[in-house]
Amino acid sequence: MDSLDLPIGLAFALAQNPGAMKVFAGLPAAAQASLVAQARAADSREEMQALVDRLIPGAR
Repeated sequence: MDSLDLPIGLAFALAQNPGAMKVFAGLPAAAQASLVAQARAADSREEMQALVDRLIPGAR
């Protein structure tokens, strides 16, 4: 997935969490696309952060 396709909030949240970024980068394209779609539907920064936090269970 081209980084230009990422919503800015998702890109920022991933940049703040290198472990989650690594997990995201290793996901199959379909799983990345699903996460991006969920990020586009997020209504708040907290919701966006929760999406990223779920990439690493038990991290927070």
